Amino acid sequence: MATHQSAVKRIRRNARRNRINGAWRARVRTFVKMVESAIITGDKNAATAAFKASQPELARGAQIGVVHRNAMRRKLSRLSNRIRAM
Repeated sequence: MATHQSAVKRIRRNARRNRINGAWRARVRTFVKMVESAIITGDKNAATAAFKASQPELARGAQIGVVHRNAMRRKLSRLSNRIRAM
């Protein structure tokens, strides 16, 4: 258990950031799943609309550090390639 004031404060801060980052990770995953489900159903218009909605969410996730910048770019690239191949 932490005995210093700064250590106690750091534990509280880490727990708060963990909750926030977990919520952002879940949000990013939800938007990616929306695109993937639209691709699986074969609806190109829905897939394109979901992809356009997911782009700013993934960018924001990368900006705040929940998703690595290159991972975000790789996900968007692969999703766009799958939509283009439809």
